[in-house]
Amino acid sequence: MDILITGTSTGIGRAIAVKFLEKGHTVWGFDIKESSISSKDYTHYILDVRDVMSYPADLKPHVIINNAGVQNSGDDIDINLKGVIQITEHYAFCNGNIRSVVNIGSASAHTGSEFPEYAASKGGLIAYTKNVANRLAPEAICNSIDPGGVLTELNRPVMEDRNLWEQIMDLTPLKRWATPEEIADWVYFVAVENRFMTGQNLLIDGGEAGKTKFVWPEE
Repeated sequence: MDILITGTSTGIGRAIAVKFLEKGHTVWGFDIKESSISSKDYTHYILDVRDVMSYPADLKPHVIINNAGVQNSGDDIDINLKGVIQITEHYAFCNGNIRSVVNIGSASAHTGSEFPEYAASKGGLIAYTKNVANRLAPEAICNSIDPGGVLTELNRPVMEDRNLWEQIMDLTPLKRWATPEEIADWVYFVAVENRFMTGQNLLIDGGEAGKTKFVWPEE
């Protein structure tokens, strides 16, 4: 199948792209950064998801994975929510090929424990996921994967601070964070192997939502 993934240069998005490539799919990646993936089955487009005019016109994906996102940037709602809406409306409803849409949300959408605009952007994604699921049915499905802590570059401010890390582990029953590859496994299952679940928002957080407290360095 042909897979469109946003935010593929680093972190979760890169892991998702690698997972689909390993499974034999063709992957198109969108990112504002250069590609970090080398594969004959991977095509990289440098673009901003907010800029609809930059979208390639000839792509007809079977699966869309909306992963591109920012945190406490001043553009969280424009990128994390509006960018997802623009990508999905542009590619999911017009090509006739679409089978599945997966939005990468956040545990913050369930708990509100984050930067205000970030939490709001991911909260909106929960509602939009259900909206898309209703409109794509019965031909296709739409769900979100909502991770808690993941071991990515974005989270280094807390991962490298021993005191903050201990506080986070106190809040996490499984006493660890997910790897990007673990999140990619969930995305692959929900996007490809799953054919009956739709409109759902899966919280993958090691149990942290049960002990909500946002931990971050003081400015």
